Amino acid sequence: MLEVEDKTPLPKPEGPDTESLVFRDEEGDLNPDFLAAVADAIEASETERLQALVEDFHESDLGDLLEALAPEHRPRLIELLGSAFDFTALTEVDEAVREEILEGLEAETVAEGVRDLDSDDAVIILESLPEEDKAEVLEKLPAIERVALQRSLDYPEDSAGRRMQTEFIAVPPFWTVGQTIDFMRETDELPETFYEIFIIDPAGHLLGAVALDRLLRSKRPVTIQEIMDDEPDRVEATEHQEEVARLFERYNLVSAAVVDETNRLVGVMMVDDIVDVLEEEADADIKQLGGVKSDEELSDTVFYTQRSRFPWLFVNMCTALIAANVISLFEESLEKMVALAILMPIVASMGGNAGTQTMTVAVRALATRELGRTNAWRIIRREAGVGLLNGLVFAVIMGLLAGIWFQSIEIGFVIGLALIGVLLFAALGGIFVPLTLNRLGVDPAVSSGPFVTSITDIVGFFTFLGIATVWFNL
Repeated sequence: MLEVEDKTPLPKPEGPDTESLVFRDEEGDLNPDFLAAVADAIEASETERLQALVEDFHESDLGDLLEALAPEHRPRLIELLGSAFDFTALTEVDEAVREEILEGLEAETVAEGVRDLDSDDAVIILESLPEEDKAEVLEKLPAIERVALQRSLDYPEDSAGRRMQTEFIAVPPFWTVGQTIDFMRETDELPETFYEIFIIDPAGHLLGAVALDRLLRSKRPVTIQEIMDDEPDRVEATEHQEEVARLFERYNLVSAAVVDETNRLVGVMMVDDIVDVLEEEADADIKQLGGVKSDEELSDTVFYTQRSRFPWLFVNMCTALIAANVISLFEESLEKMVALAILMPIVASMGGNAGTQTMTVAVRALATRELGRTNAWRIIRREAGVGLLNGLVFAVIMGLLAGIWFQSIEIGFVIGLALIGVLLFAALGGIFVPLTLNRLGVDPAVSSGPFVTSITDIVGFFTFLGIATVWFNL
């Protein structure tokens, strides 16, 4: 008796159809139904359905998806997708998430993934691994790739050597334009993106560069040496990435050669890497201005975040105790006049905000090298003028309000004088503190905030209460 094969289609998983799901809604937020469908596919190990959901994803979107998934689902997603997973997505996630994912992957899986990446992206992933795991992954790579990546990893962190791509096109100066173009057409191992051809001698020293547009406009018999730029844009491999970013910003560069201490060509910096550097540096400055560590991420644990924020909160508490001690010096005046206690927070708040405004401008100008010895006094005079002018304006406004509020011209006069002094001093403190810290070799973005706020509070309380004490005891 023959058995008839049951060809009844299996029931589809419950929930929305894969084809009808979209990753982001109209406002650009992640779609909960899509995330739920991906999680279901991962738990059921449905590789085909998972591939259908994330096929043609840009690495940035894939990175957002990884961050949105539960921690246990992230490495599983990579394993199920196999060669279809673009490891570049790991460069788009928070460092804490990347480290967690890599811990859950086999060394062989990581090695296969980084082989298809540009060297700069591969370095970002490898430097997130512990030394033992890093060595194990490198051991599984071909010798040529291993040596190139290890050389980049040997450079200091946040240097051009860590950020550079080791894939570039270099030719001898005696080649013709025709030879160079034919070489690029016939060679499979070309960089994915490049904007110029580098010219080197037999020892690998950088001699010059030719932009692609100039190469394509030149006649085939012309030698490269005839059309090359003898002074190409170059940076030292050990140079800090922030300095390199400033160079790109100043001269509108799209790429630059990276050389070692002997002027040997070792890599190339691309504008897309510089965009990432600028974003990282701006992000770090903003966090540090708030007393937050530059490497803090939203994915960090509660205990790590608490430990990173504790030091500057402790400093704030200590300086607040000093401010409280200043207030205690005028205890008798406060007991005699309740109006002083009511108006005191206004003085402190105005001074703190004015100081923060000046400090923010100063720290940013120091970071971008717009503020230095040549123009420091001019900027100091400008900020002092702004503080004095604001002080006069708000002295009139607050003096009138306080006088009407407490039916006392004297109270209005006292707070007016205090605001002039506080806003002037806040402006000076907001620029002198960052300048002083910078001169001492301390990052002003890290330390300026707590000092400026505390100094303006202390001076504000002392000025207001001191003027009031003298005025009413006359």
